[in-house]
Amino acid sequence: MREEYDAYTAAHGRPDRIELMLCDINAVLRGKWLPGDAVGKLSSGSVRLPYSTYVPAIMGNEVEATGLGIVVGDPDGVLMPVPGTLKPVPWMPGNVAQMQVEMLTPEGEPSPISPREILKSMLARYEARGWHPVVATELEFYILKPRERGDDAPEPPARTPMAQNYDLEVVARQEAILTEILAGCEAQGLDTDTLIAEYGPGQFEVNFHHTSDVLAAAETALLFRRLVRGIVGRHGMEATFMAKPYADAPGNGMHVHASVLDGQGQNIFAPIGDEAPSSTLKKAVAGVLDTMADLQAVFAPHMNSYRRFQPMTFAPSRPDWGLDNRSAGVRLPQITGPAARLEHRISGADVNPYLMLTAVLGGMLHGFDHDPELPLPLDDPNAEPAQPLGHDWFDAVERFSASPLAAEIFGEDYVRVYAAVKHDEVQTLTGLITPVEYRYYLSRL
Repeated sequence: MREEYDAYTAAHGRPDRIELMLCDINAVLRGKWLPGDAVGKLSSGSVRLPYSTYVPAIMGNEVEATGLGIVVGDPDGVLMPVPGTLKPVPWMPGNVAQMQVEMLTPEGEPSPISPREILKSMLARYEARGWHPVVATELEFYILKPRERGDDAPEPPARTPMAQNYDLEVVARQEAILTEILAGCEAQGLDTDTLIAEYGPGQFEVNFHHTSDVLAAAETALLFRRLVRGIVGRHGMEATFMAKPYADAPGNGMHVHASVLDGQGQNIFAPIGDEAPSSTLKKAVAGVLDTMADLQAVFAPHMNSYRRFQPMTFAPSRPDWGLDNRSAGVRLPQITGPAARLEHRISGADVNPYLMLTAVLGGMLHGFDHDPELPLPLDDPNAEPAQPLGHDWFDAVERFSASPLAAEIFGEDYVRVYAAVKHDEVQTLTGLITPVEYRYYLSRL
């Protein structure tokens, strides 16, 4: 920690403060501000947060059914720095740094309810086989006009076409914001690739480079969302990674490209001889398809997430696959050579990246180990439509909580905690009476 801090001060000067960021179950960053000269308190283990900070509901409340929080006295956990994450926050005034932190249990062990530890456990399963996953993420977001109230509907920026797919003029109009976003990514070491205007009004997508550091890929997605909201806000606008901010426009997705290297650095998805796709790649595809419905509560974690799974919403909504077919839940953009891989296209941009990557990699392992039947690809004229994924949040949470596949991938304890939080959110948010109900029912019934 001291070496990393000294390197930061040599490059940027002593920070006014360090924002300590802990990723909770919903990928909300929670934490503390630490004075810039008090870094020794962090490295010595004297900075703490309630251990239950990992698992609040999206509304911010504790969930008693998790067995954490005040029901057990709400004990503290010790904050520990995540190495390599001390970075400048260029959109903040002054010299502000940020750093990711994790919490130890009250017994001093790595936390089993940390989303980052969940992903580390999955990566350990691959490492035990001598394998190393390689992933790349793509994230979509909307830029909006600033809103006066939190419950105001979103509006796109002025002079924005309703369909702007790949429109370079739209990109040019937002050049100041987008250029600052890319510069901020460079300052924070977030390895961006391409940037495009996506289909929806005010919607953009950034792709990140492939990496074998899967934890870093998750952190890049997590920190990119914070960076975009911060920089767009500095320009007097608003940004959102909400899954479906507009009813009549495409939602925001988070796509993941995944392959696996063996101990010699060779892609195990690359075919041998004329076999393409390879049997290994087919098993991985079959695995993620077989687990997709059971894990939908991870790929679509919020009430709004399920609006992406309605018909004609520009998002894949079935556990199906195809060769370079963007309507499929799983697309194979490349089936030969070192770039052979699958693209998982179901998730919204509102996911927890650690949990989403755990689910995808866990689904692939399920395919390797159990070899479930692989349906015909969409490209085959004899293919039959797959059963659609659910569009009901409560049903998805119920299925996840009872799923042996979810328990195999995430562990029974984490499935219980995750389901408890989601059940609390479902009960609270679906219990609200909406303005639409008042408009159409109150004076007529």
